Amino acid sequence: MAGAPTDPAGPRAGGVLGAAAVVGIGVAGLAAVAAGTLALTTVLVARTLITPPRRRVEDTRVLAFDGSAVVLQRTPDATLAGEYSLWFDGGRGHARLGEVLSHTDDTVTRRVLGVDFGELSRARRGRLGGWFYLGPRELGFPYSHVEIPTTVGNAPAWQIPAAEDTGRWVIQVHGRAVQRSEGLRAVPVFREHGYTSLLISYRNDGDAPPSEDGRYALGDAEWLDVEAAIRFALDSGARDIVLMGWSMGGAIVLQTITRSKLAHAVRGVVLESPVVEWRTALAFQAATMRLPRVVQDGVLALIASPFARRLTGQHRPIDLARLDLVRRASILTLPILLLHSADDGFVPVDASRRLAAARPDLVRFEEFRQARHTKLWNHDPDRWNAVIRDWLGSLSVRSPEVSARSLPASGSTSPTRHR
Repeated sequence: MAGAPTDPAGPRAGGVLGAAAVVGIGVAGLAAVAAGTLALTTVLVARTLITPPRRRVEDTRVLAFDGSAVVLQRTPDATLAGEYSLWFDGGRGHARLGEVLSHTDDTVTRRVLGVDFGELSRARRGRLGGWFYLGPRELGFPYSHVEIPTTVGNAPAWQIPAAEDTGRWVIQVHGRAVQRSEGLRAVPVFREHGYTSLLISYRNDGDAPPSEDGRYALGDAEWLDVEAAIRFALDSGARDIVLMGWSMGGAIVLQTITRSKLAHAVRGVVLESPVVEWRTALAFQAATMRLPRVVQDGVLALIASPFARRLTGQHRPIDLARLDLVRRASILTLPILLLHSADDGFVPVDASRRLAAARPDLVRFEEFRQARHTKLWNHDPDRWNAVIRDWLGSLSVRSPEVSARSLPASGSTSPTRHR
């Protein structure tokens, strides 16, 4: 009887080859799993970046409250000098915090200036914020609620008139994941110089109507709502307009002055902790999250791709090159006051420094220290106000005066007001 076929290399060699094949399949499987994990992470990060959050993360533990002071977990924000907001209980509670009374390696004790609503004694977690005022009523100035017609619907805003009508207006543009209360800190110093303040909302911020896709465009579409606000101001008698942008609001303002047909009505720009180009900011955030470079690059590629709509939910891709006002600094024509802290912790100061270096003829750069992100007023209000006061005084008077009648038609309706 014929014997069974044998491996000419012998049974030992066959076993080795079989084992190698198994290892190869395993390695390929692991590689596939790793690639799939990276791809999924890239999509999730991209969607998180452009999706307005439903709830802000409460990242600071509240350890004790005795009625006049609160003990917090020690964090970089919790140790800052100055006055801040403390949101707690999922945003259902709000307190105002004063100076640091004491600290240890793990805790910070701060004076409580007041609890506006909620039970701070029951709070276990909270988040510190820079916008100290909740609404315009707290400033003690007359104000009105107005609605600005935009391409996505009427967007609510606050209008705080100057003591006398000078024709000077400032339009405040808040940052990502916050609302128009952020800009209330700037109202008094602008009012000193005769400016009417218009604090606007814009698409997808929770106050204004959403866009078609409900996604942030990082300034690539939101500038249209600032353009509508400029039209509103001009229709209301504005002759000189300053735009002020906070954080992502800085990116929105920069797009407005470089793309809007109404940009010639703007006399100057103030940027507070701004995003002047997104790649540096996103790379910093990705490094903070310890994401590999391949994920960082993938996120940027996804949000800029016209083919990633089903993955990100975007209606249109974001033109990151057009949002880069460091590389495109040569197109800027307006005076800019740029305020940024060296230890921002969210939007690194590097791009602001590069913009200031690229256009020293237009940009006055004021670098703060130990003030973190959009908390410069809170940390050093005297310097912050003095810098803005001095810059406003240096702006030349526009000539000839701009009037609404000289501007191209936008198709918007007349301003809507309600008390």
